[in-house]
Amino acid sequence: MSTGPSTPAVASRPAPQARPRTPGRPRWRRRLVTALVILIAGSGAALAWGMHEQPSIAPIVWLLHPVQSFTYALGGNPHPVQFVLPPQQPLSAVALLGRQLFFDKALSASGKMSCASCHDPAYGYNPPPGSGPVMHGGPERLSPGFRPPPSLAYLYRQQAFSIGPDNDENETITLQQLVTLSKNAKRATKTAQSTAQAGQNLVPAGGLFWDGRVDTLQQQAGGPLFNPVEMDAGTPQRVAGIIEHQPYAKDFLQLFGPNVFEDPKQTVAEALFAIARYQIEDPKFHAFNSQFDAWLQGKARLTPQQMRGYLAFNDVHKGDCAACHLDQPTQDHLPPLFTDTQYEALGVPRNPHIPANHNPHYFDLGICGPFRTDLKNQTQYCGMFLTPTLRNVAQRPVYFHNGVYHSLKQVLDFYNFRDVQPGKIYPTVDGKVQKYDDLPPQYHANVDVTDPPLNRHLGEKPAMSAQDMRDIIAFLHTLNDGYTPLKPAS
Repeated sequence: MSTGPSTPAVASRPAPQARPRTPGRPRWRRRLVTALVILIAGSGAALAWGMHEQPSIAPIVWLLHPVQSFTYALGGNPHPVQFVLPPQQPLSAVALLGRQLFFDKALSASGKMSCASCHDPAYGYNPPPGSGPVMHGGPERLSPGFRPPPSLAYLYRQQAFSIGPDNDENETITLQQLVTLSKNAKRATKTAQSTAQAGQNLVPAGGLFWDGRVDTLQQQAGGPLFNPVEMDAGTPQRVAGIIEHQPYAKDFLQLFGPNVFEDPKQTVAEALFAIARYQIEDPKFHAFNSQFDAWLQGKARLTPQQMRGYLAFNDVHKGDCAACHLDQPTQDHLPPLFTDTQYEALGVPRNPHIPANHNPHYFDLGICGPFRTDLKNQTQYCGMFLTPTLRNVAQRPVYFHNGVYHSLKQVLDFYNFRDVQPGKIYPTVDGKVQKYDDLPPQYHANVDVTDPPLNRHLGEKPAMSAQDMRDIIAFLHTLNDGYTPLKPAS
């Protein structure tokens, strides 16, 4: 006799006693398991995708901070901040006068040069496109300068020149005393992850011009005005005479009194003061309206390439750019200036296109000369120049204190290959690479060889790949003022 299926036999067994259960418990478990599965799967997918798009985000970071990492991977900012910005208000009468002076070419010897000729508002107050390593001034605009003009933007928070951090202790001793203290002081290595420690180093910082020889915007404006290879305005008497016959002369009388033109030096001092007020009050000089500013405030996203560049910019093992070009808001929510305002000797190659460099015995030594003279005997500073802001850096026609490079790629090549493949950076004479050829040999020891990526050695692997450098350049373009968010399609 066939037994057939076993189901009837099973069905004939007594039914087991059901276990008592708390109402809803299996549903809670199912939900928990489902949530865990989704989280693990989502994290795994995000990890796989994010590692492809954002190779600088380590796997452990993805696992420990999946939400923040995923936000970065999508181009967002997981920690948006609210900026404390300069107040927006109409320009004062003095600043309005300063604006007229800033654009007045009549003050120059040639009648063709104003402040704006070298500091074009359309390009972040940098030299205009097509400018060479130096500008030409003088009576016929044929006299070559010695350095490319730095940007006039984002200087409203620049501190006076000093040795070491700007604090109460350093304000009670002289510059020469600070120099003495700095000679035996330990120096913290500068990295993007140790900016607070490096900020306490007893090194030169602050001031204006490439060598920090003046401290105020008023003093700065007077430099080019009377420099014979720039505006070449001649004497205070000449400048005051021109101002007295300009349409804005009535503003001088109203603002500074009926006797303002009786003392030419006082006339010029008031003019320079007005130019400085214009730079401080007009928000165009510190707009803080770049794409990166919007991103910091949670109002914009970065593209995958821009985000990779941002991460490489901050990566100690890659660009480490943020070690000197600080990219985080201050503790009191002031927007970053992209400079620590310290001075560095980088050893950039000599620029043969600067006419002064045709003399093989001429060297621009930055802090210790030739244009600054008070620290000329402090040879430990020879070759040091101010770290400039990177805001609007993509709009500069030339780079470094001698304008030797014309593209951001060339700049990054310098940082990447200076030490590991110096033959790519410096000329070779009789089979020998002429490293640091724009600095006399006795000052070569001043060149920075400790801060990444400048701490590598001949033959080692460069810190950045070609893709890293392209990504960093894409990020640097987010620092241009005038970002306009794309409106969603209707």
